[in-house]
Amino acid sequence: MRSERRTVATEVEGPIELHWLEHGDPSAPQVVVCVHGLTRNAHDFDRIAAAMARRGARVLAVDVPGRGGSAWLRDPEHYAVPVYAAILRTWLQELGLNEVAWLGTSMGGLIGMVVAAGPDSPIGRLVLNDVGAFVPKEALSPIGAYLGLDLKFADLEAVERHLRTIHAGFGRHLDDGFWRELARRSVRPAGNGPGWRMHYDPAIRLPFQRQEAADIDLRELWAAISCPTLLVRGAESPLLPAAIAQEMTRTGPRAELVTFMDCGHAPSLAEPEQIEQVADWLCGPESGE
Repeated sequence: MRSERRTVATEVEGPIELHWLEHGDPSAPQVVVCVHGLTRNAHDFDRIAAAMARRGARVLAVDVPGRGGSAWLRDPEHYAVPVYAAILRTWLQELGLNEVAWLGTSMGGLIGMVVAAGPDSPIGRLVLNDVGAFVPKEALSPIGAYLGLDLKFADLEAVERHLRTIHAGFGRHLDDGFWRELARRSVRPAGNGPGWRMHYDPAIRLPFQRQEAADIDLRELWAAISCPTLLVRGAESPLLPAAIAQEMTRTGPRAELVTFMDCGHAPSLAEPEQIEQVADWLCGPESGE
């Protein structure tokens, strides 16, 4: 795993620095881009990225602006999916990547949908992890509750307890090592004495909080996507209702659907069964399987 940085030109913010983690052979012909959820970062894909690299892919897991090692934006109103999509599209162009597979969790899936529906999309295969063409407003309330908190934690054990609570939907059978690593990768030094804060710009919450609660209807966007698509759903997910997932298998790109049990929003993609099914769909089986 290699840590990479690049200054990318953007229309709304001027030059900004993007950070990503790169796995696999940099000359590999297949490139997979992994994009995380609202408050998360590129390390969420460490396990599945390693599996895809073993299958011969070059994997780029990017920190969306305002998260992880990427720059914080000057204007909080720019923390929005269309802006992220434009920035990441430019990033791919500057890297000379004209065709990629895209694996997006939650917000990362929404960004992927915008890019995939656009003209001359570079996305040849798309995986949406627990997000779809319609998001009921009731599912957004719990996210707003924890997103609005700028918490300081005394130690990593406190971070882990917090993450186990707000991300319980990641799965009921995840090992303790997963949660310890998630805690370590989710924080930055508090900066004003000992302790830790979540590794994102607290201002990412402002656009979310200023919007009136409403359903997110992206069916028109979904209809414009034509690339092969895999839809991943947590069986207990409130964000991607079963009826919406089924509808998405009949409309737009007619997604293949896989549902993982004992998890909600969103499957961690860190358990062996999840890794195998998603990595095989994107990259083919691992050599020797």
